Amino acid sequence: MGETFNDPSADVMNAVLRELDGPVDEEHPDVSATDESGWCLAAFASGLVVWENLDENAPRHMRGVSRSEVRDLWRALADGDLATIESKPWALGYG
Repeated sequence: MGETFNDPSADVMNAVLRELDGPVDEEHPDVSATDESGWCLAAFASGLVVWENLDENAPRHMRGVSRSEVRDLWRALADGDLATIESKPWALGYG
């Protein structure tokens, strides 16, 4: 619900991902990480992950992403390693 963590640990990331276990929040069905330049990686309970720059409105997505993979992507985002994230097989749109 909008809580912010600077340089989150794996334990914090896992706790945030566990929020997807329920109960389902229809208004906020995802959890996400965002960097200072507007890049956002959102994860949904279904395994959908959306990657976008909030200022550019050019979303991409992947399906079937495990929580471990989400945590790795979040760590890359927190480390400023956008190249690792960009190297994934993203499809256009929100999925």
